[in-house]
Amino acid sequence: MPRKTHTTAVVLIPPPEIWTPIQAIRRVHDRHVSRWMPHITLLYPFRPHAEFDRLVEQFSTVCEGVERFRLALTEVHYFRHRRDSYTCWLAPEPKEALVRLQALIEQVVPDCDDVSRRREGFTPHLSVGQVGGEREMLELKAALQADWQPLAFTACEISLIWRGEPPDDVFRVGKTVRLGTRIVSPIDGGT
Repeated sequence: MPRKTHTTAVVLIPPPEIWTPIQAIRRVHDRHVSRWMPHITLLYPFRPHAEFDRLVEQFSTVCEGVERFRLALTEVHYFRHRRDSYTCWLAPEPKEALVRLQALIEQVVPDCDDVSRRREGFTPHLSVGQVGGEREMLELKAALQADWQPLAFTACEISLIWRGEPPDDVFRVGKTVRLGTRIVSPIDGGT
C-alpha cells in the first residue's frame, strides 16, 4: 500500500497579490504562519515528494477537464477541536467548485482521503489562526469579521507542496497543475 506523509500536501494557493490582508491576520494569530503559505488544503497527508513527477501527470489528466473558477473569501468561520481549542478560517465561496475539485483529485490517490473522511466531510477553508477558549474564539471571530474586506480570485491551479524535516520544515511548491489545460508547470528541480 502506498505510504502517506505529513511533509507533503496538495493545496490551492491564492495569488500572492491578495496575501497581504491574510498574512496580516496570520502573523498575529496563526502559529503556523512561518511553515505554511496561505492555502486551501485539498489532500493532506499526501504521497512522498519523490512521487510528484508521476502524480502530477495523473492530476493533469484530471484537471484538464476542470475549468478555472472564481472564489471569494468573505466570511470568518471556525472549527472546534479538543475541548477549548479552535481554528478560525476564511470560507471560500462558492465551496461547491472546491468540493468537486477535491473529489476529482482524490480519485487519483484514494488512500489520501483524510480531509474527506472527517465527520462533516471535506470543508474548504483557509486557516488564519488558532485560539483557546470559546469566549476568546467568539471575540476573535467577531473582530476578524468586523475588519475583514472580502477578497476574490480565480482558482487557476493546484500545487503539490513539500517540506523537509526541521530545521528545513517550511512548505514550498514542488509542482503545479493548471486547471482547464494539460500544461504542467515544473517549479523546483529537486525530487
